[in-house]
Amino acid sequence: MPTDRAASVRILAFAGSLRRASYNRALLAAALELAPPSLAIEVFHLADVPLYNADVEAEGDPPAVAALKAAIAAADGVLIATPEYNHGVPAVTKNAVDWASRPPRGAVLDGKPVGIIGASPGMTGSARGQSQLRQAFEFTNSYCMPQPELLVFRAHEKFDGEGRLTDEATRAHLAKYLAAFEAWVRRFKAA
Repeated sequence: MPTDRAASVRILAFAGSLRRASYNRALLAAALELAPPSLAIEVFHLADVPLYNADVEAEGDPPAVAALKAAIAAADGVLIATPEYNHGVPAVTKNAVDWASRPPRGAVLDGKPVGIIGASPGMTGSARGQSQLRQAFEFTNSYCMPQPELLVFRAHEKFDGEGRLTDEATRAHLAKYLAAFEAWVRRFKAA
């Protein structure tokens, strides 16, 4: 497998949480650590992305939104680490997708391969949030990887106090997920 930068698969990743100690941000940090050399992951932080508002959009994308769209456009694929709030996808995650889905024709998510992972202290590991997010990608014409899934449940037991993923089984599964995601993205990159 090629390892030079020109041959790398470029992934734009973001976590759908604004918490400093977010398990999903920590999951992306683990992804950076465990990614194969041919997979280049850039993490985008959503803290400055405002709530979607068509009136604001009509005046031009705010700088953070323009930066998000440019980063997605430059990437070969998008990796989202989403928590689950109240049995669903959190507003931070959905808001980023809403901005990136605009304008409806020619949006940066159109035809883009997407992977969804998530971590939660609960027993379902963000399964409901991930399921709802998959529905949004039907509208955006994005190619959401169906399998494998990565649902990190009881996250508080799998990360240490510094946010490092310490559970070996989860680390191994994340590494397998990233290899599968790279293969998924390459299917569309070659097309």
